[in-house]
Amino acid sequence: MTDPEILLSRTESGFARRHIGPSAADIASMLQTVGGGSLDGLIGETVPRSIRQDKPLDFGRGLTEREALAELGRVAAQNEVFTSLIGQGYYDTVLPAVIQRNILENPAWYTAYTPYQPEISQGRLEALVNFQTMIADLTGLDVANASLLDEATAAAEAMTMAKRVAKSKANAFFVDAGCHPQTIAVIRTRAAPLGFEVIVGDPEKDLHPAAVFGAIFQYPGTDGHVRDFRASIAAVKGAGGLAVVAADLLALTVLASPGDLGADLAVGTSQRFGVPMGFGGPHAAYMATRDAYKRSLPGRLVGVSVDARGAPAYRLALQTREQHIRREKATSNICTAQVLLAVIASMYAVYHGPEGLKAIAESVHAKTARLAAGLSQIGHAVEQGAFFDTVTVRAGSRRDEIIARARDARINLRVYPGDAGLIGISLDETSTEATVEAVWAAFGGSMRYGSVLAEAKLPRALLRQSPYLTHPVFHRYRSETELLRYMRKLSDRDLALDRAMIPLGSCTMKLNATAEMIPITWPAFSSLHPFVPAEQAKGYAAMIADLEAKLVEVTGYDAVSLQPNSGAQGEYAGLLAIRAYHLSRGEGHRRVCLIPSSAHGTNPASAQMVGMEVVVVACDAAGNVDLGDLTAKAEAHRDDLAAIMITYPSTHGVFEEHIRDICDVVHANGGQVYLDGANLNAQVGLSQPGKYGADVSHLNLHKTFCIPHGGGGPGVGPIGVKAHLAPFLPGHPERPDLGGVVGPVSAAPFGSASILPISWAYMLMMGGEGLELATSVAILNANYIAARLNEHYPVLYSGTNGRVAHECILDLRPLKETSGVTVDDVAKRLIDFGFHAPTMSFPVPGTLMIEPTESESKHELDRFIEAMIAIRGEIRAVEEGRWPVAESPLRHAPHTVHDLADDNWNRPYSRAEGAFPQGAQRQDKYWSPVNRVDNAYGDRNLVCSCPPIEDYLQAAE
Repeated sequence: MTDPEILLSRTESGFARRHIGPSAADIASMLQTVGGGSLDGLIGETVPRSIRQDKPLDFGRGLTEREALAELGRVAAQNEVFTSLIGQGYYDTVLPAVIQRNILENPAWYTAYTPYQPEISQGRLEALVNFQTMIADLTGLDVANASLLDEATAAAEAMTMAKRVAKSKANAFFVDAGCHPQTIAVIRTRAAPLGFEVIVGDPEKDLHPAAVFGAIFQYPGTDGHVRDFRASIAAVKGAGGLAVVAADLLALTVLASPGDLGADLAVGTSQRFGVPMGFGGPHAAYMATRDAYKRSLPGRLVGVSVDARGAPAYRLALQTREQHIRREKATSNICTAQVLLAVIASMYAVYHGPEGLKAIAESVHAKTARLAAGLSQIGHAVEQGAFFDTVTVRAGSRRDEIIARARDARINLRVYPGDAGLIGISLDETSTEATVEAVWAAFGGSMRYGSVLAEAKLPRALLRQSPYLTHPVFHRYRSETELLRYMRKLSDRDLALDRAMIPLGSCTMKLNATAEMIPITWPAFSSLHPFVPAEQAKGYAAMIADLEAKLVEVTGYDAVSLQPNSGAQGEYAGLLAIRAYHLSRGEGHRRVCLIPSSAHGTNPASAQMVGMEVVVVACDAAGNVDLGDLTAKAEAHRDDLAAIMITYPSTHGVFEEHIRDICDVVHANGGQVYLDGANLNAQVGLSQPGKYGADVSHLNLHKTFCIPHGGGGPGVGPIGVKAHLAPFLPGHPERPDLGGVVGPVSAAPFGSASILPISWAYMLMMGGEGLELATSVAILNANYIAARLNEHYPVLYSGTNGRVAHECILDLRPLKETSGVTVDDVAKRLIDFGFHAPTMSFPVPGTLMIEPTESESKHELDRFIEAMIAIRGEIRAVEEGRWPVAESPLRHAPHTVHDLADDNWNRPYSRAEGAFPQGAQRQDKYWSPVNRVDNAYGDRNLVCSCPPIEDYLQAAE
């Protein structure tokens, strides 16, 4: 490896120097502290020689920011932005500039972490409550979650939820043939390993309620039909099943809600509420249900609780539903939501309000009605008698001619498969009178928009009667000034990466560089429909091909799929590939999955989702996989062993010396090795999973490769596989070239495609040398923290040479014994210093797991270390009896301005000691907007939408 000082000086004007926090002098000083001699020497003591890659990454010279943006511009120019009227769940939309600038492009929102620490997340939590309220109101149901990954996977989640809670003992799920094709395909993918039968058909002809545990209906249908499903819904429910409606949110402003139709569940996407199509994502899906089923609702749920002063405070509710806790008993493996996109959609609704949303819907429908009337005048009657924004025309032998004329006018229409000559046309809020006239021209007409009259085509029996968006938040912020101030107020309540280090173990909160973020709002990336003809997406194709090639080189695998749109989806896709591989060899009986006790909670949940049986493997006292226990269990299950799921470096923050032996044992007993890529940030440029024995890994682009967390999403979790698993990468009905042995795991062929430029730009600018240096500095930073804090908080696990990988675990359990201070107390006290807490009690209860990443400077690391040392001093004060733990600043943290203004202050420490602990910044202090939140109260008194503020105050009394 190149000496860091030489490399940093070589890249002084380049991007790597800006991405990596410590300077060459800092690195030398930190090496002296950890006793590493040199950076290369430290890596040699940390990463087992047996797995070190034999040659450096060959990415060429790292580009400057200007060069990278020029390259991205060149690639983007190869995409052609047509007016896409394809529909099928994706629509062009207008993202208000004030939301684009102040949410999507604002690091205060996009660098935030999942709001597990509610006190420092009140802004984004309020925005998510707005989202939940918007969904609950529009769907007419009681409870909505804080978003899911996309509409197709939300529909699949609804199917599995229906199976869990339905009274029916049937094993089949009915799918309306009017559902979007990608939704049907994802449902089939999810159903197969669980042994569910999927029946696709016409609800009026093919639905036999007693034979199914649930059914899903598309409203309006993918072809545009608006059908009244009340009779079908009642029949399904009457037979003990659950009824699901996949509904278009904009249509629900004028059509009766799923709740009014009697549905138990509603799913869909909020994409057309201001979120660009982005060649397929990311977009925030939604799910809503009745109150009786709220504890079975997958995904995250934001609720209202109270803080220590009795004031209302938001927090994630019912977290015992999450996969990290329930493991193989989890209702889903969902980890990533789409928080940033849900916030955008909610702000779109806040900005427009119910009247504005309805006006948009009525305008879209009016244009569609005129479109249909004009088509009839020129001899092309539409198939639908009732519709909202989509119509289907039977063009017969003229189809190709019409499609070609439309494309000459730079308009994409939907081409249905088969020889029926069907064309679909979907209008949206960007459609103009000229758009309608151009479609008529493609069909051979020459009318002017004003010359064609039409009546509304919404069925009278399905017109919306129930109110929606009645809460004041959807009426207050009509001017840009007011909305701007509201968004600023919410962001000021939060602590994100733009304020301070977020030292979360296993979450890799690193720099999301501005230059990486800029291209995602370029129309050439953001405005493409995911199903446009290939010739219009040549730029995307070139970027995706190069990104896949770079990921292949980084990992040592042979092929990559970018379709999974979260780490959890990547785990699922990887296990599906293993399952399909065994089936192809006539070994479908291989269903046992070995999982170490230290594994991420998503691992056993994912194994359960693909029909595997989890067998837990023990870890030894050093935190490594117990090779003896592994060998015994692999041999005991040699006839039915499917896989092992292992995280490397381990979740305990160490490089296990026996990783090759682990792979060999599993392979010798007929299994495959799934290596969780959550900790790839410790391997890039140093070791390649595909070269030391793993068969498949998911890679968190939202961690290792700089896509920001966005407050809990978006994410991208592609999988890399060895050649023998390549035929089993996820396919897609719209892209036969991707293969089809395994169906899609996400709605779009390339998942969250519009944020892939972030990771691509990162790799272009870092180059191979820069990526290797980043990994080495991430390991150095972690060892520096471990070395400086070990005398204050023992480091629980380390490798053979006493080194940690890119993260370390501090053991606070002895301190609880001596002082009563808990990890929660330390986490909340860090807020008073202006820091987000490390990962709490995972993977070991009573510990803190810290990952500094390579982006943090020595100055910031030292500031965090000094805060932790100061907290240790406060714990010592409790141990020595200066303060009772219950009256200590640790237990009362975080401190707020309300504490400073408390006229009845009677604690044994001063206000200054509470609010301004030793070493904390005063002038630029971050103030938590609420005191410590009462989680138990929130679960006992579950409120997940926006009640009037008076109700909050009454609940707190």
